[in-house]
Order: sequence, then C-alpha cells, then structure tokens
Amino acid sequence: MYRSALFSLLFLLFQQIVSAQVGSPRNNWVAGFNGGVGFNKVLFTPNIRQTYFNAPTAGITARYTSEKYFDLLCAIQMEINYARLGWKEDIYSSSNVKLPDTYERRIDYLQVPMLASLGLGKEERGLKGFLLAGPQIGFALKEYELRSSVLTTKELLGQIVPDRGNNVYAQYGKPLDRRVDYGIVGGLGVELTTGLGHFLLDIRYYYGLADFFNNAKKDPFSRSAHNSLVCKFSYLIDLNRRSKK
Repeated sequence: MYRSALFSLLFLLFQQIVSAQVGSPRNNWVAGFNGGVGFNKVLFTPNIRQTYFNAPTAGITARYTSEKYFDLLCAIQMEINYARLGWKEDIYSSSNVKLPDTYERRIDYLQVPMLASLGLGKEERGLKGFLLAGPQIGFALKEYELRSSVLTTKELLGQIVPDRGNNVYAQYGKPLDRRVDYGIVGGLGVELTTGLGHFLLDIRYYYGLADFFNNAKKDPFSRSAHNSLVCKFSYLIDLNRRSKK
C-alpha cells in the first residue's frame, strides 16, 4: 500500500508540472550526458554485513522546462543510464572475528529515472539550486561474483558451510530471481549556466522498492533491495529556448 501511495504522489507532482500554467510559460529543452559514482548497498533481511560498494554510472539526460511559477523553474528530467549496483560484504565469523574472506556481487543495470526538477536561482547565466524527485525503473543486464578462492568454513548440522556471523550464506552462487528493479529517487544539486552550456552537480538517493531475490516464506530472504547514494555530474546544451516573459 505504501508503495502505491508513493508512486501516486510522484505522478501527481508530474501532472501538476506538465499541466499547470498559472505561472510564466517556458518551452525550453536541454540535453547532454552525465557520469558519476554510486555508493551502493543492498537492504537484506536477514541482514548481511556490508561496506559500501563503489561503482560508476553514466548516461544521457534530457530536460524540459515548462514554466516558471513565482521563482521556481518547473521541469521534467529523464535519463537513460548504465549503472553498476550490488554489494560488498564485510565478513565476520560466527565468533565475531573478522575474516580474510571477500565477496562482491556486481549487477549492471539499464536505468530510466523520470524526475520532477524544481530550480531556484538564475534562469539565464549564473547559478541556481534544484531539487529532484521521482520514480526510477531498471533492468539487470548482467551479474557476476568476485569472491575469495577459499572461504572459511565450519560444520553445521553435519554439513560444511561458510562460517558467517548470522549463518547467512544463501546468496553465494544464487542468481537473480527478478531482473526488473524499481524505486524512488530524491536529491538536490547546483547548476551553473554559461555561454558554453549547463554544468550540473547533484547528489541523489535511490531507495529500491523491488526485491531481486524471491521473497516468499520458503525463500532465504524476505528483503533484497538496492540502496544507493549517487554523486553525478552532467553537461547539457540548449536544444531550443523561448525567450522568458
């Protein structure tokens, strides 16, 4: 229910930006490229101890500014990004001793965020700040594991298994059950507009609402969703610009 409510609020915001014309109308398109780095974890239940998995992201950006409402520049921003998500484990034994074992799961996604953008500041040349919020959908293109050649093990119920603090090791060798990912994005940034184009720097948070492992009662994980903090730089150029009123 809470997921439906979140998406309803976000799409209502999109509708208001696109349809509302109580402010001064604009018809400005800009487009370009973006690149950055993501600091990724996965929300697992039961929990898996992790450190941040840092990985690149890059793509293309298009933004349409529809109006200026009082001092706010209202726009819709869409991106198509290639991003690497996943997790990196911080491994301890059942006796709480840090182990030399290493494990990473890397998952490459094609992501499409659809964001409302509210800007405040200089519309032409100069500096302005902006807020971003909206849904994001993604599709996993490929995945692979990086692990120690030898894992520390122990005996459990007559079997030799990886020695882990909370006995969670079902993720090892387990492929994705679901390749479609979706969630919500929120962030803020600054934009410098010059005669050479628009230079943007933003920090955004992605909260995944979809689990990539099955989450039925018989499955080992009831939660397995991406969680990312992304720092991104974008360069955009004007495709058209209608004079402000």
